[in-house]
Amino acid sequence: MKNREIPVIRKILISWYMNHHRRLPWRETKNPYRIWVSEVMLQQTQVKTVIRYYPKFCRHFPDLKALAKADQQDVLKSWEGLGYYARARNLHQAAKLVIKRYKGKIPNDREAFLKLPGVGDYISAAVLSIAFDRPYPAVDGNVKRVLSRFNQIDAPVNRAVSYGIFKKFSDRLIDTDHPGTFNQAMMELGALICKPKNPTCTSCPIETYCRAQKNGKVAAYPKRIPTRSIPEYRVAIGVVYKNSRVLITKRKPEGLLGGLWEFPGGKIQKNETPESACIREMKEEVSLSIEIDSYLTRVKHAYTHFRILIDVFLCRYVSGAVKLNQATDYRWVKIKEINNYPFPKANLKFIPLLNRVEHIKNKKG
Repeated sequence: MKNREIPVIRKILISWYMNHHRRLPWRETKNPYRIWVSEVMLQQTQVKTVIRYYPKFCRHFPDLKALAKADQQDVLKSWEGLGYYARARNLHQAAKLVIKRYKGKIPNDREAFLKLPGVGDYISAAVLSIAFDRPYPAVDGNVKRVLSRFNQIDAPVNRAVSYGIFKKFSDRLIDTDHPGTFNQAMMELGALICKPKNPTCTSCPIETYCRAQKNGKVAAYPKRIPTRSIPEYRVAIGVVYKNSRVLITKRKPEGLLGGLWEFPGGKIQKNETPESACIREMKEEVSLSIEIDSYLTRVKHAYTHFRILIDVFLCRYVSGAVKLNQATDYRWVKIKEINNYPFPKANLKFIPLLNRVEHIKNKKG
């Protein structure tokens, strides 16, 4: 990338973006809060998924003050199914801090913004450039892929130490007069044209400047280091009935799925059947003796670094008083009340079956 080419590339990209970008709800506003919400949701989540969640979240929490005043359980419920729940917890906590420290105004100073929970280099650059026209390049996966091909960068995009290399190229390329539009243009180019597989190079507005295209090496970029195979764990979960109610427990506020509710259970040990694991877990995790009535279903679910295979059982309370091992709270609730609580997506996959079972029971009764 030659210095004399940079102004031309900027102009081409911004012009292309203005004519071809997708009409997305968060692009219809300059409200820093709404832009911040969208960028947090878009981390590690596809646009088509965020489109379903963003309007609902903004209706429930229309501004920073509303989010800061909300109960965490309400925030998690609005986030339910979107995954990576630390994003919601951090955004909620950050909103409270902005109210407390900055009188409700999101700081446009990068150093101050970076001190808020969940705000890293990408979020700060995206929000500050789009909402406040601050000249910070936003380097996400799409941008790294574009830069990798455009400049034939051999640094692996999935290695943390490579970030500085891509950041350096972005610093040179960003349009300081229109940084927000330029950042969105780069991200949109990666999403629509310079895709991971089968990029449509002939439709790329900067094709003639792309080194990988000139050298016939588009398919060789971006470079990636091989990743380890993702482990899979088998899990047994029990839906324990007692007097027409079922037991749910609340996870610790921090860590994976922090603050969410779930049906108790745990990993199946080596040489252990799912049924015996379910009975054991109920004793260890909630101090209850139970009997298994029937098998409900099997659920598969993938997280970033591992997968789980869940066997779900319908169980009957026999004896004992609930004493929590890892969880922080519990409830005995009716099936129809489950929707009042935020649950992990793995649990959401079988909850509709519980509603069906309840409906059949009520018809028979």
